Amino acid sequence: MDQPTATPDRFNEQAATYAVRGTDKPDLETGVAAIRNVLRTLPARPGVYRMQDAKGEVLYVGKAKALKSRVGNYVQVSRLTKRLQRMVAQTRSMTIVTTNTEAEALLLEAQLIKRFRPPYNVLLRDDKSFPYILLRDDHAYPRIAKHRGAQRFRGSYYGPFASAGSVTRTLNALQKLFLLRSCTDSFYANRSRPCLLHQIRRCAAPCVGRIDEAGYAELVDDAKAFLGGRSTQVQAKLGRQMEEASAALDFELAAILRDRLRALTFIQGTQAINAEGVGDADVFAVAQKGGSTCIQAFFIRGGQNWGHRSFFPAHTEDVTAPDVMASFLLQFYEEMPPARAILLDARVPEQALVAEALSEKAGRKVDISQPQRGDRVKLVRQAARNAQEALDRRLAESTTQARLLREVADLFELEGSPERIEVYDNSHIMGTAATGAMIVAGPEGFRKNSYRKFNIKDPTTVGGDDFAMMREVLERRFARLEKEDPDRSRGDWPDLLLIDGGKGQLRAVMEKLAEQGVHDVPVVSVAKGPDRNAGREIFHLPNGREIGLPPNSPVLFYLQRLRDEAHRFAIGTHREKRSKALLTNPLDEVPGIGPARKRALLMHFGTAKAVRGAALEDLEKVPGVSKATARQVYDHFRQA
Repeated sequence: MDQPTATPDRFNEQAATYAVRGTDKPDLETGVAAIRNVLRTLPARPGVYRMQDAKGEVLYVGKAKALKSRVGNYVQVSRLTKRLQRMVAQTRSMTIVTTNTEAEALLLEAQLIKRFRPPYNVLLRDDKSFPYILLRDDHAYPRIAKHRGAQRFRGSYYGPFASAGSVTRTLNALQKLFLLRSCTDSFYANRSRPCLLHQIRRCAAPCVGRIDEAGYAELVDDAKAFLGGRSTQVQAKLGRQMEEASAALDFELAAILRDRLRALTFIQGTQAINAEGVGDADVFAVAQKGGSTCIQAFFIRGGQNWGHRSFFPAHTEDVTAPDVMASFLLQFYEEMPPARAILLDARVPEQALVAEALSEKAGRKVDISQPQRGDRVKLVRQAARNAQEALDRRLAESTTQARLLREVADLFELEGSPERIEVYDNSHIMGTAATGAMIVAGPEGFRKNSYRKFNIKDPTTVGGDDFAMMREVLERRFARLEKEDPDRSRGDWPDLLLIDGGKGQLRAVMEKLAEQGVHDVPVVSVAKGPDRNAGREIFHLPNGREIGLPPNSPVLFYLQRLRDEAHRFAIGTHREKRSKALLTNPLDEVPGIGPARKRALLMHFGTAKAVRGAALEDLEKVPGVSKATARQVYDHFRQA
């Protein structure tokens, strides 16, 4: 038995790794022997087990109420499905983690699945954090803004919203309705007159005293009431204020209140789903067809629909819909607080245990139910219908995508339809802020979690030399592949490389791949046609063949889309690097110059550029800067 492995702090655990020697090739008898080796010392306690292959890669993560009993099921081969038999045949070691309760084991299982992403677990593909609306409480005039990520700021968080677009639309309407500021604290502190948002009636301009603290606090309270589900109360209040303003012949104020009522009506009108009276709830429904699964989610907060999203979990071919849903729920709520009510279209295995685990995680009661009547059952039925429709669309798109990939394989004479296409592009301005970018596409579309950025680091690469930049990017990419996946078992090696460029870029790439001993990866360069017109691209192959496609060819549109996505990602990477460079002060690079001397130099000369060009005598005149320091600054910039 190996030494105990490290595990997360929030569980009171003991972990142990067990291994058995044997062939690296899948072998059912060797896998069963490895599991039997573990069984001899397993306790009958709750915990989590990880099955690993000969390289230590995690194949599967599971939880158990009694580890000895659950793991023992895997040695009864005749009762296992073909999928589980393949997993057992690959198993060479196991890591066991005991927990205090089964609920803790369930939470740890979800955490480890998210961390290791094993090939035999149901996986939630889209694990991006969801956007929220944040109304901060750390300022006399609180700011309202979109927020994504850890909830570190003091304030009220409202969400999740299904997408950034739905948050932006809601924020725009809320600004019209409540006139709350959205600017940063530094921008707010340096205003001497109202900004444009005040002029277009989206901000009360507290920065210049157009509203007092009490009046602004009332707006904040109204916003909290609305976001908390009391929109009818806010609507009635605005209606009364508008009538009072009209009766007092204050028609300008009445018009402002009328516009705010319109904004409220707009938000209410965007609620495509009637969720009045539901309160806070997350609604989920699952649909399965052709080996694929779709889970539709509706987010209801305060009786308002804050959007919906479709999820397509991976590795669900032989898994029942209730099992998929149970695994999905724990992974989905790994980094997001669950709603007080979770409404499902069907009961999931160990539903009470899942509810207990989520309640423990949230620190409050979470109820999971299958509604049978009223508005809640209508929501679930609508989610189920949307899940089926989204799955049908996905399957239709997959069919089209599969056909396109087969045509790409025929066009470029590949051995089969490519499962992984990597597209490379570079971006720079006159050689500065040079970056490379790689995007990845496959049968399911763009794989954004596989995108990579490359800062051009080689000092011998001349600025603006696209050939040298491409060689550096490919050298680093394939050196890493050789190190991390030498036997190409993980699926990270590309079936097709697309390079943005012409014959020169293709030649540079082929030379670099040959140097690294890579001879079996197909490479194609995409050159813009005459006058750089889209639709007249020329595709260059290493054998000298050149291919042009009709302007209305679906394959051409697909390849253009890949090229354009790489171009978009490369430009975005370059702009991000350039923006960071603009914020960098040249004085930061001078050794031995701390904040005080840097401030003294800037106060004396005004700008870092003036410091760079200053004579030694002028540098020595700066208060607080010694002759030795002045010489150091002078020499640094002259050497640079």
